[in-house]
Amino acid sequence: MRTINTEEITEKIKEMCMEVNIRLSEDVKEALLSSKEKEESKIGRQILCQLEENMELAYENKIPICQDTGMTVVFLKIGQDVHIQGGYIEDAVNEGIRQGYKEGYLRKSVVGDPLIRQNTKDNTPGVIHYEIIPGDKMEITVAPKGFGSENMSRVIMLKPADGIEGVKNVILETVEAAGPNACPPMVIGVGIGGTFEKCAILAKKALTRDLGIHSNIPYVKELEEEMLEKINSLGIGPGGLGGRVTAIGLNIETYPTHIAGLPVAVNICCHVNRHITKTL
Repeated sequence: MRTINTEEITEKIKEMCMEVNIRLSEDVKEALLSSKEKEESKIGRQILCQLEENMELAYENKIPICQDTGMTVVFLKIGQDVHIQGGYIEDAVNEGIRQGYKEGYLRKSVVGDPLIRQNTKDNTPGVIHYEIIPGDKMEITVAPKGFGSENMSRVIMLKPADGIEGVKNVILETVEAAGPNACPPMVIGVGIGGTFEKCAILAKKALTRDLGIHSNIPYVKELEEEMLEKINSLGIGPGGLGGRVTAIGLNIETYPTHIAGLPVAVNICCHVNRHITKTL
């Protein structure tokens, strides 16, 4: 049994919130930089160059890459041999978010009730997903999600008979409907299987997987490659102004499902696909 104090969790999440909002992960950065070579449109290349400049300025000046610093999504993988002491873990996570957004001068975008809509003024609470894993370590992933692209996402309950072609249609239709509203070039996370809520979480998790790493399931890897190619043939392009680079990455996660169902979730993110993982 290993003990982790909630103060360590708070401090780590504070640091991660501040870092992830000013610096893109290497996989996303590399995908964005390499996309300039693929873009055929002159205005598309100009936009990609502006995004690169914005990314560099954000890091150099320690300011947010995007003004929408998102609602903070946190994935916690907690080893079953970990004992947490010092307070309630959810309070510790939210305190880390609160401190990170205050000390990092990050925009506070969370309202305390979806209809009353009064700002909580500290970007809490976050959305926290827990997973118990073997071992005595805790893996923390912080992934702030902006809502320009989040609003373009959706969950569809297909019939099993719709099959893989039905899944392809859902992905393409969702991206095409999003168009310029999702601030392309996009990163697309897809969840297939499970239940209504499980496929949505799978799609969110897919956004945190490095863009250079494909699924280890052969047909899923092929589907990732095929759908990225088809999306980039839609002509939406950077900024929605036409071009080849509509998306810089597409990841798919799958899970077993019921004999009567085929749930599909498409979670769209703009190129500011923020995710960072640390281990305690």
